[in-house]
Amino acid sequence: MSLRSLVFSGLAVAVIAIGGTLAFSPWNAPGQAQVQQVQAQAATPPPSTDAIPDTAPRAVPTSQPQVQLSFAPIVQAVSPSVVNVYATRIEAQSASPFANDPFFSRFFGDQFQSRPRESRALGSGVIVDGGGVILTNSHVINGATDVRISLSDGREFAVDVVVEDQQTDLAVLRVRDPRGVTFPAITFADSDKLLVGDLVLAIGNPFGVGQTVTSGIVSALARTGVESSNYEFFIQTDAAINPGNSGGALVDMQGHLVGINTAIYSQSGGSVGIGFAIPANMAKLVADAGVTGGAIVRPWFGAKMQAVDSDIATSLGMDAPHGALITEVAPDGPAARAGFKSGDVILSVDGQKVDDPSAFNFRLATKPIGQTTKLERLRGTATDTVDFPVEAAPAPADNATATISATSRFSGVTVRQLDPALAESKNLPYDVKGVIVTAVASGSPAEAMGLKVDDIILQLNDTVITDAQSFSTLASQRVRTWQIILQRDGRVSRAIVSG
Repeated sequence: MSLRSLVFSGLAVAVIAIGGTLAFSPWNAPGQAQVQQVQAQAATPPPSTDAIPDTAPRAVPTSQPQVQLSFAPIVQAVSPSVVNVYATRIEAQSASPFANDPFFSRFFGDQFQSRPRESRALGSGVIVDGGGVILTNSHVINGATDVRISLSDGREFAVDVVVEDQQTDLAVLRVRDPRGVTFPAITFADSDKLLVGDLVLAIGNPFGVGQTVTSGIVSALARTGVESSNYEFFIQTDAAINPGNSGGALVDMQGHLVGINTAIYSQSGGSVGIGFAIPANMAKLVADAGVTGGAIVRPWFGAKMQAVDSDIATSLGMDAPHGALITEVAPDGPAARAGFKSGDVILSVDGQKVDDPSAFNFRLATKPIGQTTKLERLRGTATDTVDFPVEAAPAPADNATATISATSRFSGVTVRQLDPALAESKNLPYDVKGVIVTAVASGSPAEAMGLKVDDIILQLNDTVITDAQSFSTLASQRVRTWQIILQRDGRVSRAIVSG
C-alpha cells in the first residue's frame, strides 16, 4: 500500500494505493445490459443482456420504469469471475532496543534478536483467460513468497506470478494446477470510448467484509499526478472504492472491464468518492503478455518532453495550453529519424488528443510494435501529421551487461552500460557515461559495501568507467583499497573502501 500526501484547500489529502482485499470474478463474455435501453411499458421485464449491442446509444432515463431498472443482470454475469488474492510475505521484525545490550544479552541470550515474521495481504484479481490467468495490481503481490486465489464458490488455487510490472502497477498470476477447471474470463472494453458521465460498477471486497458492488459514474478521464508511475493516465470514478479493492474490476453497462481499481484520494482511508482505475487498454497489454508467456515490450519515442503551459501556448500562438512539447531528442532515436526536433509540440496520437507528456506516453505505450501511428505535430505556426513507425528500444548488446562473480568487493553486483533509451527511462541526460547497477545479490560483498540498484558507477581508482566490460575487468581485481565515484539520486559522491 503506498501513501502520498497532497494539500487541497489547506487539508492534507492522502493518495492511497488500495492494497488489501478485493475479490473480482471474470466472465465468459458476459451478457450486456444497459440502463438506458428499456421497454416502453413498466410491466415489461428488463431486456435480455444478450439483446443490447455495444454500440447502443447513451441516453438519460426519461421515465420511472427506466429509473427502476436494476444492475443485477450485470452483477450476476460478472461476480462469478471475481477472485480474492492472498499474498503471504516473510518480513523481519524490528530488533528490540535491548538486542545489543550486554546486560540483557547475559540473562536473556538472543531472545531480543530480530526474527522473521509472516504477514498476509488480501487483494483482488480479474480472470482474463479460461486457463487460469488473473490480472491484479503489482503492489498486492509485491514481495510475496506465496500467492493463492479463491473463487466466489470458495475453491482455492495456488498461483505463480508470471508478470510483475511495476511501471504500470499491474501483475499477472497463473493458476499452478487448474485441476481441469475452465475459468470464466472477462471481456475487455475499449477504454478510449469511455465518456465522462458513463455509468460504471466497482466490485470487490472492501475491508474484508465480503464481495461488494458499488455504482457510480466516470468522473474524469486521463487523470495524472495520482501515483508515481511511468504511465499515469487514470480513470476517475465516484463508485465507492475502499482499501481492499486493489486489483479489482471497474465494469461498464455491457459488463466489460474498463479498468483495474488501484488508488483513492482519502483523508481517513475510506472512500470519499474519488477513486482511480488503470484503463483497460493498458491492462490488456499486460494481461496479453501473461496469457502468451511473452515479455512486455514497450515502444520508445526517443525524446524528452514537458507540458505546454499558458505562457508557452501564448508564445506558440495556441488557443489553449495542451500537448507535449519536445525539449530534447535522442541522437539517432526513433523521433530523430521521424524528423522531430526540439520545440515541436505533439497534439494528438491517432486522433486522440494529448494534454501533456503523460497522456502521450500512455497513448504511445498502447500501440503495437511495428504499427505506424499518426502523430499530429505543431511546428512554429504550422500543423502537420507525421506517420511514426512504432519501435521498441534497442536491446542491450551481449557485452553491455556484466555480473561480478570473482572474489572481490564488487562480487554480486550486476551492471548495464548506459545507452540513450536506458538513460531516458532513468531521467538522465542522453550523453551520460558509466554503468548503472541493475541488481545486487542479497548477502553479497557488493551489498555489504552499500551498492544499490540504480547507482551509476562513474569511476574506479581514477579510471573512468565507460562500458560494462571495462568495469568487469577492473572490479574483478583484488586491490587494497577502492576509490569509487558514483551518482545516486542525482548526487555525485566519492567513497574509499577496503579491497
